[in-house]
Amino acid sequence: MSSVTAEELNVLIEQTYKIENDFNELKSAYAHLQDTVEKVVEFLPNPIWILNDDSSVFLQNSHAKDVSDLVKLLEPKNDDYEVKHNSRSYLIKSSSYKDKIMLSATDITEQKRKENLATMGQMAAHLSHEIRNPIGSIALLSSTLKKRVIDKNIPIVEEIQKSVYRIERIIKATLMFSKGVQTNKSTFLWSELKESINNSMEYYAYSKDILCIFPQEDFSLRADKDLLEMLFSNFITNAIDAIELDDNENGVIEVIYKNDDTLHRFFIYDSGIAIEKEKELFEAFKSTKVKGNGLGLILSRQIAESHGGYVKLLDEKRKGFEIAFKK
Repeated sequence: MSSVTAEELNVLIEQTYKIENDFNELKSAYAHLQDTVEKVVEFLPNPIWILNDDSSVFLQNSHAKDVSDLVKLLEPKNDDYEVKHNSRSYLIKSSSYKDKIMLSATDITEQKRKENLATMGQMAAHLSHEIRNPIGSIALLSSTLKKRVIDKNIPIVEEIQKSVYRIERIIKATLMFSKGVQTNKSTFLWSELKESINNSMEYYAYSKDILCIFPQEDFSLRADKDLLEMLFSNFITNAIDAIELDDNENGVIEVIYKNDDTLHRFFIYDSGIAIEKEKELFEAFKSTKVKGNGLGLILSRQIAESHGGYVKLLDEKRKGFEIAFKK
């Protein structure tokens, strides 16, 4: 066995140091690459999972951790597919490389909701067109019938007229929702609008003794009178329904007016039951009441916005709504 010279030993030591340095540099580069990949995955707006071939999680971002149960429903597929989880809809994409599988989930709940609303709106508009003509005939015949029946049967005919009026309001709201709100502004007095609101309320059926308090001062408005009548009627009928569900035998609806420099501001309060499911108040076809069709409040907001204003739920001890529109 030949002995190793001092020179050969030095060369071997130098090579060992070089290999160790190369290894450390490679290790550092790998750590940097891994850190970069983790940051990129974390930066992505969707939940991302990178799985091992045994389906265990190799890497995931914080969005994925927030919906950790979702990964149990996923599987790699060639085509994109949809998954529902906790009332949310997700579009799933997958890809694979060697022994790793990457899965991404895009939340498409809002997109699906808008698609469903569009479909429901089209169907509702079609049904409203079909119903409008026979309802118009019933309304005309009931007016004729009221003039011919004996006095004791007049209340029956009036109940028919109230039911027909309710259907007509639903049809009008549905068609307006499908076509969009269009304003035809003119100048009129608050007293004229108040009279129209009172007239429309005569056709709304309720059983309790309800006092409606309106602003007594008169002032000029520049707006679409028919649309504002619908807006205020929606809130007042909602208030009536809330009072009907209350334990008291009577109730109060109060409309307060405040004159702003640029806005007409109204505040509507009632003594009825509290509002439930506040998050669903302005969602189409989602009603917070038994008798609602889910369009009244969203149309009211659209009417206010078409007049340069807004509708909002008041966050105060005395619950109510603020309605505002430009002068």
